[in-house]
Amino acid sequence: MTERTKPPADDQPVSARIRARIVKAKRRFNANDNIAAFIEPGELDALQLEVEHKLKAVLESLVINTETDHNTHETAKRVAKMYIREVFQGRYIPAPPVTEFPNASMLNELMIVGPITVRSACSHHLCPIMGRLWIGLMPNEHSNLIGLSKYSRLAEWIMSRPQIQEEAITQMAELLIDKVRPDGLAVVMEADHFCMHWRGVRDNQTKMINSVMRGSFLKDPSLRREFLSLLNLKA
Repeated sequence: MTERTKPPADDQPVSARIRARIVKAKRRFNANDNIAAFIEPGELDALQLEVEHKLKAVLESLVINTETDHNTHETAKRVAKMYIREVFQGRYIPAPPVTEFPNASMLNELMIVGPITVRSACSHHLCPIMGRLWIGLMPNEHSNLIGLSKYSRLAEWIMSRPQIQEEAITQMAELLIDKVRPDGLAVVMEADHFCMHWRGVRDNQTKMINSVMRGSFLKDPSLRREFLSLLNLKA
């Protein structure tokens, strides 16, 4: 075992220390929860090393040669980095900064943002989820307005965790309600699930489309129809 793949020298692995803080605070740490508040400076690097060490053991249990096979010699290192810094980074980093502007012009007409490309992983099998997201907003004079790119950044933060699609768009809706404070909010997501494409039934045609409606989008059928009619789901 090289120095690179050894876990941190400590009485406890860093994951146990982080978990203990979360449990003490009586907070949840499900797959799609953000736990950044419980990670201290330097611990993310240590966590990545711990994951690398454990992934190497998984590869060994799969009877994959990681010692002399040049293709898999650093696979554990690469996958650990991918999980911590890329595909699951939404669990480990704070929400991206979002500048909010007052609704000075008192906009109160339907706004639609999308399609936003989203990437996640199914929390059941850790297989990719690839799709698109649309957001509908009905602002009021008290709403905060945020820049167009910030919707994409917030979506990436929510989706970069092990997710199921139904919970992911609910988290997205709750985050935007808190940030924007609109009269109404709608979120629609369409996605391919590789846990169906790659394994199990191996159906590569089926997509999942679901929606979350809040406020005026839930109460006003005509507004809901207008929003849905403007989405180009066939593009």
